[in-house]
Amino acid sequence: MKILDWYILKRYLGTFLLMLALFVPIGITVNLAEKIGKILANDVPIMEVVKYYGNFTIYFANLLFPIFLFLSVIWFTSKLANNTEIIAFLSSGVSFSRFLRPYLVGATLVCFAALALSLFLAPSASKGFNEFKYAYLKKRSKTQETSNVYRQINDDEFVYASNFLPKSKSARNFMLEHFENNELKFKITASRLQYNDKDSTYTLTNYDKRIIGQAEDILVSKSKFDTILPFEIETLTPLSYVAETLNYFELRDFIAEEERLGSANINTYKVEAYKRLSIPVSAFILTIIAVAVSAMKRRGGMGVNLAIGIAIAFSYVFLDKVFGTIAQKSDFSPLLAVWIPNLFFGVLAFYLLRNAKR
Repeated sequence: MKILDWYILKRYLGTFLLMLALFVPIGITVNLAEKIGKILANDVPIMEVVKYYGNFTIYFANLLFPIFLFLSVIWFTSKLANNTEIIAFLSSGVSFSRFLRPYLVGATLVCFAALALSLFLAPSASKGFNEFKYAYLKKRSKTQETSNVYRQINDDEFVYASNFLPKSKSARNFMLEHFENNELKFKITASRLQYNDKDSTYTLTNYDKRIIGQAEDILVSKSKFDTILPFEIETLTPLSYVAETLNYFELRDFIAEEERLGSANINTYKVEAYKRLSIPVSAFILTIIAVAVSAMKRRGGMGVNLAIGIAIAFSYVFLDKVFGTIAQKSDFSPLLAVWIPNLFFGVLAFYLLRNAKR
């Protein structure tokens, strides 16, 4: 039986790697065709382009690995079924559960590889991928304003700005509130906040500081005032892709800090963290579904199995995107949102496996 195990395992891993080798260059070609105009217009150095597409390869493979795995299992298992090899295995007295064993071994190997990729390699690649994109391909996006920024910068102080402009490192309608024992002690407001790179100070225009007194308040006003404030300018709003660029342990620490600061994007960061663990687990679920769907020889051959497989694969991606977006935009639990697709397709895998055994 070991010969059959090795035969299926090699086909499992070989077809998966072949699928990656076929589709990643297609992804690079499509991306290059879309970006070549901007790359030439911005005179991007050739080595930067090479590094970008090296990072893109890892980023793309990590993003679509569940679909590649699922379709590769559908492909080679359908070929086994069409060649009546599966019938020969089962007719020799091998149970369907025993036939499934090399698939699960392959899924375990892929799961560990995907885990290492998702936790450590993909974040590093994502950082290079996004830095290139924002440096050469999306220069305008740096000028976009972030509205209604509200952050807790430490245990006693909160900041607010109606608009924050990352490129100029400035904010409008700025406010800082300082509390002690849950009582407001003073409040600073300014129509404009400007960060000065030269000496790491801030220039506040139309500066007002109200010190709360027991009998009466003290008001200090200046048209312009240079001072030091207890936060870095980047604290006002981290880059939108920051969670993608941190490895799993850095991301956990980042989420803890963002929760302490009262970040409005905390659900987005949690969704990213939970996906790092849920996507590798999908290797088992999708493998079982793929085998259950394609192990039966059907009228219409491999095309029918591939059509069913593509429909299931894109249903998985659709559910993943829908619940991820719901968690990011509402109070819906990020943990539940990330794991619902795996739970739903896990139940589907169990049902299809029972029918396949029959």
